[in-house]
Amino acid sequence: MKSVALHNLGCKVNAYEMDFMQQMLQEKGYKIVPFDEAADIYIVNTCTVTNIADRKSRQMLHRAKKQNPNAVVVAVGCYVQTGTENVEKDEAVDLAIGNNRKKDLVEILEAYLKERKESGTATVDKIDIARVPYEEMTLRRTAEHTRAYIKIQDGCNQFCSYCIIPYARGRVRSRREEDILEEVKGMAQAGYREIVLTGIHIGSYGVDRGESELLPLLEKLSDAEGIERIRLGSLEPGIVTEDFARRISALSKVCPHFHLSLQSGSDTVLRRMNRRYDTAAYYGAVELLRKYYADPAVTTDVIVGFPGETQEEFRQTEEFLRRVGFYEMHIFKYSRRKGTRAAEMEGQLTEAQKAARSECLIALEREMSRAYREAFVGKIQEVLFEETMEKDGILYWVGHTPNYIKVAKAAAKQENLRNRIVMCRLGDFLEEDIMLGQNV
Repeated sequence: MKSVALHNLGCKVNAYEMDFMQQMLQEKGYKIVPFDEAADIYIVNTCTVTNIADRKSRQMLHRAKKQNPNAVVVAVGCYVQTGTENVEKDEAVDLAIGNNRKKDLVEILEAYLKERKESGTATVDKIDIARVPYEEMTLRRTAEHTRAYIKIQDGCNQFCSYCIIPYARGRVRSRREEDILEEVKGMAQAGYREIVLTGIHIGSYGVDRGESELLPLLEKLSDAEGIERIRLGSLEPGIVTEDFARRISALSKVCPHFHLSLQSGSDTVLRRMNRRYDTAAYYGAVELLRKYYADPAVTTDVIVGFPGETQEEFRQTEEFLRRVGFYEMHIFKYSRRKGTRAAEMEGQLTEAQKAARSECLIALEREMSRAYREAFVGKIQEVLFEETMEKDGILYWVGHTPNYIKVAKAAAKQENLRNRIVMCRLGDFLEEDIMLGQNV
């Protein structure tokens, strides 16, 4: 029995695909071992979203070869797709598999093992961004115990000026609705209570077939027996119309937790980024969600230090973030990505400038996140418990409310709350990002 060590880099879509690759390997009899142990085969699911991600991908591939020079090191995914030439020259890589062949990993690997050569890599299947079909995968279990990620689409048609992903993942391809419903049914039978819809651009689900089909899909998923929560991955603000907000709010299983991608609070920066909205449209989407939900959790991503970002444009962003009042923000320093239009733009900021602006927004994020949580002190919320943690000698069960507030409840003797939904009154803070839950 050959041993395989797996390492995943990047997004939730990559994590889903890594779970599927592990599932296939286990079904074929391979033994899965930790990545820091000696293995016969190492598989790195790479990321290419930034130059730093490229570097981390290379580092993990080299680490694998160093751990066992005789092992087969397999590079899979986005870095393989965009950095084919570098991958093929890399002596640490024995086999390279593109993004549209992950479902064939075992077949490709076994063919390679059978006819193993002294050097060189396998052919990388380049994505035809116009015609590649959706690569069907079906998971029966995931790495998480209570929350199942469900991939509904791949690819992106947006071509934001800073982003390489359309070149790594191709154009939008949507999964068949019946396959999604069947996978969710299987996850429910396996005991999962919550599903998270994920993809590269989930708001575009169905557009390759004519128009967005996300809302009809959500309405059908809401009928799935055994599933009690449906959580959405990242959305573009343009999908949030009055009709969307009204209809989605009628689906009690859909969590009031919306990650609306922003990137900048300056309209001039948004135009340079080739984003398809302005701050007025974005704010209108948030107001619609707040019209139909009481205290929805609105989270976002922000890039600081985009090429040409002036101090005034940064000030506009900071003011807009305060005006919206986010629950959480992921702050990223702009990373120059070869192959994108932004990489060639004038006015590239220094690392010191980007770091200072990032620190400013991280402080703002902490302030707004604390304020959002404090508004729930004394309120009764449903908590889906997932795992345990220990602090100051006390064992706690830890889980999340529908709007993704993390809650810890002191564990009673022999109490097992894993995968159970319990009503709790939220109290003070156990840690900066964890609230205490009390019996109702």
